Amino acid sequence: MKWIRQNISTERGIFEIFISGKGTPVCITHNYSEFNETGDYFAKTFTDHHKVILVNLRETGNSAKATEPYQLSMIEAVLDLEEIRIELGYEKWIFAGHSTGGMIGILYGIHFSNSLNSLILVGTSAREFTLSSKDCIYNSNHPQNKRMIELLSNLKIGTISEYEKEILTKERIKLSLYNPDQYEEYFTPHIQKKISSKRLDFFNRELSIYDVTRQLEKISTNTLIMCGRYDVQCPIQFSIEMSQLIPNNQFIIFEKSNHYPFLEEQDKYKENIVSIS
Repeated sequence: MKWIRQNISTERGIFEIFISGKGTPVCITHNYSEFNETGDYFAKTFTDHHKVILVNLRETGNSAKATEPYQLSMIEAVLDLEEIRIELGYEKWIFAGHSTGGMIGILYGIHFSNSLNSLILVGTSAREFTLSSKDCIYNSNHPQNKRMIELLSNLKIGTISEYEKEILTKERIKLSLYNPDQYEEYFTPHIQKKISSKRLDFFNRELSIYDVTRQLEKISTNTLIMCGRYDVQCPIQFSIEMSQLIPNNQFIIFEKSNHYPFLEEQDKYKENIVSIS
């Protein structure tokens, strides 16, 4: 699949985007992922029926740098996305976010629902989810927490080879799959992306004070909430909470999925996003 790279000049700086597909525009990003022409697994699921705009946020790829730490915050990401939408000439677009991308989407819906045709939130949360839930793999009480932390620490070692990094990444992702043996079926070497350590470090600090649950009632656009029943990263309780607080939402649970329902139950997932406009 071909992703076309563009640099978009806005009043808030230049941002690198990748475009694929045709149809209603869908904006997709992630809090600390760095995308390239190979695309993204989550974004790819929309390209059959939508025009996807995959955005590199500040400090990722060739997008603008942050001159102040606060520019790495989630609300700043939303303000940057709004400028990109305006520059591209869209009156409205869909925002779809998975995991920490969904957290940006929640803030987008709270502050700019009028800019959205609809909002899609997959495996995400409206508040801090690591300390407050022992079902989260990043919680010290989770049985697989120690190994996950070891993997993340080893991946940060600057001297490890690309082969070692690939092995560690594979094991890390398997911890978030309902059926780890199907890893090769879901993930291929054709899609590759990096992690922005600057954005990840800032996110980890911002997460400790993150809680927008009392503002969810401000989301006025149509919202689709989806989550795997066995999600170990953003446990399902947080999606249930959002479904109870966001007006005009549809909530779908994937009974044989962990953190990647768009890959683990792809047919069911695509059936639910195909009609989104």
